[in-house]
Amino acid sequence: MSAQKFDLVVVGGGPGGYVAAIRSAQLGLKTALVEAEHLGGICLNWGCIPTKALLRSAEVYHNMKHAADYGLSADNVSFDLEAVIKRSRGVAKQLNSGVKGLMKKNKVTVIDGYGKLVKPGHIAVEKNGNKVADVEAGHIILATGARARELPHLKADGEQVWTYKHAMTPKDMPESLLVIGSGAIGIEFASFYNELGADVTVVEMMDRVLPVEDEEISAFAAKSFKAQGMNLMTNASVTKLDKKKDSVVCTVEDKSGKAQTIEVEKVILAIGITGNVEGIGLEENGIKVDRGHVVTDEWGYTGVKGVYAIGDLTGAPWLAHKASHEGVIAVEKIAKDLGNKEIKDLHPMDKSNIPGCTYCRPQVASVGLTEKAAKGKGLKIKVGRFPFIGNGKAIALGEAEGMIKTIFDEKTGELLGAHMVGAEVTELIQGYVVARTLETTEAELMHTVFPHPTLSEMMHESVLDAYGKALHF
Repeated sequence: MSAQKFDLVVVGGGPGGYVAAIRSAQLGLKTALVEAEHLGGICLNWGCIPTKALLRSAEVYHNMKHAADYGLSADNVSFDLEAVIKRSRGVAKQLNSGVKGLMKKNKVTVIDGYGKLVKPGHIAVEKNGNKVADVEAGHIILATGARARELPHLKADGEQVWTYKHAMTPKDMPESLLVIGSGAIGIEFASFYNELGADVTVVEMMDRVLPVEDEEISAFAAKSFKAQGMNLMTNASVTKLDKKKDSVVCTVEDKSGKAQTIEVEKVILAIGITGNVEGIGLEENGIKVDRGHVVTDEWGYTGVKGVYAIGDLTGAPWLAHKASHEGVIAVEKIAKDLGNKEIKDLHPMDKSNIPGCTYCRPQVASVGLTEKAAKGKGLKIKVGRFPFIGNGKAIALGEAEGMIKTIFDEKTGELLGAHMVGAEVTELIQGYVVARTLETTEAELMHTVFPHPTLSEMMHESVLDAYGKALHF
């Protein structure tokens, strides 16, 4: 089998890999993309996109149940779980087809199979145990992603114990379930199933749910989740799962070691992810792996000639938009090193400017330092807050639950962090992301004119509040 020759080959077609392939082709490099399952990766097919479709159905269902609040009438409101899932899968399928179209448009060669680094510059591709291609390229980008993490006593079976993939395609609506882990994945599924009527318990090892978020925002969200009927157990861990015929008995221990059992129909594992580092030729080629993730420099370079790695394979934050941006950075570095004159400036990833979004109800979004982290750095800070109840658009929408919090460096006026909880904050957060990228201070934000009536006005008010100038609260 003669080798196919390219300038650059990407292994993995997720949001990091396929974006890297597109940018490579745009820069004039002959490009191949190796993908064995679904273009778009976990995010598009089994993660970010289809879960948002599920959550949108839950949101509409919630609004229908509360139609009277808007002067409307909706009787006998119900849902068809099969139809909800069908819509979600249809959304994923549509976008998967869109990625295929992008590959064709940009003249990226797509090779169906699993890629393995034989040596620098050489990828062997296999499918169903058979070699289907040999690929040679001066530069290789590994973007094999990650998978749900399991523990010896917490393993999924797809029937009673689910990963995110199983939780997206349930055969029946469970009456009760327990979610292990309260990060974005866990809380989103908890929110979805709780909205559709399941009795939901969330178990979190840390002292609060959404533990990476600002403590104040986390507390606000927790209060809302409890009001919606969720049972939140923090400082606790699941030590045993005893599967019965139609249920799972979960042993939950608190930090003092005191145990209790909770019997539920289903369990969702949301205890993090680990990189797909196995079987892709890392150790054989001297590529360093640390705690399940590939080690790289700020450009994605692994230290092995011509080999880069991006996305979830390289560790936190495990976010699609981080992976996509890393893909562009790596490709542009490669192109510049090859003498491409189009690339004028290179900017490595600044992880502090990567926004995080959780699409529960209420939504949660953030960027930059939390208040605790800022103080931990020894910074003197100014903190501003503004509640949704003080915003006309939020009240008109019937979405008066929420708050926006901003943190500034007292000395320089630098926007250190922004944290939000409430309706549509996953859309609002980008305003602060742009501000941080432009190194905006409180002065520019104060002088910015925000449209009225919008939710975005609260962003302005939160900035003003940090300096004692809030106008509407």
